Amino acid sequence: MKSLEKRIRFTETVLRDGQQSQIATRMTTAEMTPVLQTLDEAGYHALEVWGGATFDSCLRFLNEDPWERLRTIRQEVKNTKLQMLLRGQNLLGYKNYPDDIVRAFITKSIENGIDIIRVFDALNDLRNLETAIAATKEAGGHCQVAISYTTSDFHTIDYYRGLSKKIAKIGADSLCIKDMAGVLTPQKGYELVSQIKDSTELLVDVHTHATSGIAEMTYLKVAEAGADIIDTAISSFAGGTSQPATESLALAFEELGYDTRLDLGKINEAAEYFNPLRDRFRAEGLLNAKVKDTEPKTLIYQVPGGMLSNLLSQLKELGLEQRYEEVLAEVPKVRADLGFPPLVTPLSQMVGTQAVMNVLTGERYKNVPLEIKDYVRGLYGKSPVAIASEIRQQIIGDEAVVTQRPADLLQPGLEHSETEISQYAKSEEDILSYALFPEQARDFLGRRENPFYDVPLQKVSVTLDIN
Repeated sequence: MKSLEKRIRFTETVLRDGQQSQIATRMTTAEMTPVLQTLDEAGYHALEVWGGATFDSCLRFLNEDPWERLRTIRQEVKNTKLQMLLRGQNLLGYKNYPDDIVRAFITKSIENGIDIIRVFDALNDLRNLETAIAATKEAGGHCQVAISYTTSDFHTIDYYRGLSKKIAKIGADSLCIKDMAGVLTPQKGYELVSQIKDSTELLVDVHTHATSGIAEMTYLKVAEAGADIIDTAISSFAGGTSQPATESLALAFEELGYDTRLDLGKINEAAEYFNPLRDRFRAEGLLNAKVKDTEPKTLIYQVPGGMLSNLLSQLKELGLEQRYEEVLAEVPKVRADLGFPPLVTPLSQMVGTQAVMNVLTGERYKNVPLEIKDYVRGLYGKSPVAIASEIRQQIIGDEAVVTQRPADLLQPGLEHSETEISQYAKSEEDILSYALFPEQARDFLGRRENPFYDVPLQKVSVTLDIN
């Protein structure tokens, strides 16, 4: 008989992070629907089904209403909690949104079927999570606050221990260690979970990516340290830049005497459903073989696998792929200059772009994107480590740096969005879609409401969100 103390629960990511990491979130609702009841019967702690890039992708590429996707999933999944990923004050976008939009979006997400909202801030600036946490709890949802895990001389086990205690105090219902780059090593994972479990009473979920080749070992060690939940993906969309395979880890943990509560037959049935989809995406070229690769350089450069792919893609488009190693070597230098931000959306894209510019111009910070300037101005939040005065001077000159919560500078925006999209919006959900993604939502709603609205779906090269 299994000990009640040896148990581990699984959150399934195939419908969100699994497919986002490998096919840029191009799976349609119709492709998901036939397998939803099987997943619901498999014994998962939760199904991650929404958030991240799913919202943008539905509007931009799939001509789908993301809210209708959520309602469809909720109708089919009756027993398992539904989870989403939220970027704090950035919601599902790439900038800070006003508090009224954050509150309304979270309320509607829960009303439409979400149970657990995993919320994170790219800088671990907890001020950027205050509104999202309060709104989640007020709406009756479970708020799982995520630590954006990264490594530097500043990001020690003691730092994360202190951060976890602050997270417990501000109202988190559970805590996630979010290792978006796949750089959490087995020993560090063991130490980190042990310290958090000693310091708080929160359930701990560990999320990593298989990019660097160590994720399965990390999951074993964090389970030994007392982690309660791990994130995995059905094998069809597992490995590489995604999470480790659900079936493999379920079998391994069961053999080690852990209670997983999973029905292996149902999980295998789900894999049999997803395998032909995977093969079709591969044949169509949307599933690039590289996203299934193991990339140990992730551990050297501390760069997420999806970011590696994006950098190579950018350089190929410029005919400069031979400078890939130079750009990779520049990324950690830029990150250090900018105060060691975790490389997660949107910081991963921003740091990567700056590294490319530094290498191609031959002069560091000769050209600086507006987003980097705004970051140095403090408009994304407080950098983990103070940015050196000479770097700040080089990027923004003598401009003042914002020290207050960035969202305090924003005026309410929901009423303005409602006015602008009144021609096509039929619901508050439509207004919120427009508030987050004005151009994409207007085109989607225009096509829906007006047969003569002549804007086609976007068709662009694949870019992977790192979250």
